[in-house]
Amino acid sequence: MIRPRTRRREQLGEFLTSRRRVRQRSAVGLPSSARNGDAGLSREEVATLSGVSATWYTWLEQGRDTNVSRQVITAVARVLDLSEAETDYVRSLLEGEDVPWDEKPAELSDSLQRLLDALDFPAFAVAPDWTIAGWNAGYEWLYPAITTIEKADRNLIWLIYTDPALRGMLPDWEADSRHFLAEFRVESGVRLSTPRHRALIDRLSAASEDFRKQWAELTIERFASRRRAFDHHKDGFIEFDHHRLIPSEDSRLHVVMYVPVVPDR
Repeated sequence: MIRPRTRRREQLGEFLTSRRRVRQRSAVGLPSSARNGDAGLSREEVATLSGVSATWYTWLEQGRDTNVSRQVITAVARVLDLSEAETDYVRSLLEGEDVPWDEKPAELSDSLQRLLDALDFPAFAVAPDWTIAGWNAGYEWLYPAITTIEKADRNLIWLIYTDPALRGMLPDWEADSRHFLAEFRVESGVRLSTPRHRALIDRLSAASEDFRKQWAELTIERFASRRRAFDHHKDGFIEFDHHRLIPSEDSRLHVVMYVPVVPDR
């Protein structure tokens, strides 16, 4: 029995379609096509190479709520050359638990605020939709505008694409914004179907051409601690190690920390 489409399954279909269209034919032993050369597989070709029926795979890309085994997803991921992070993203859309559409926003507790305040380097906390729920004095020093931004705009993804001051702080804005957006997509997962996330995406799509372009790329990337650089308005070029912790009291919140890099002596 084929059940109605769901937003999560539509997300899955969009993602699989995007990866199918860029898969190199020569990489799976197929000749170039007269229309697109070496780029792109048909649904039927993906189905055959994955060992499933063409009808079933078509339903999957159409966002239909079909039964899918892990073995089949592994086979499709292999044919489409999905990374481990991309495969996990696919599984999260298939297996992840739905969240209530009226889910209450994650709020920073007093104890977590005290933790932020105890850190002597920039740190802040973000909610599932990347609303900035709290920050410390170090983050105010790094990004002074955080204290004057309207609460409705106090969202990291929104600010990355709409605040010229924040954009100017990032020496490689193109790379950084793509990193953030890829992480946001994979972390949002099933929540992208909720009104709060959809409203944010719609608002950003209306406000930023850069966002529209990058969002359409459907990039997936897990968070990884990494070196980050900022062009500070007073202190110039500064490097940090970018880390993140998930507090046990509310796993929806992520504590983001910028630990100063100590120069080699």
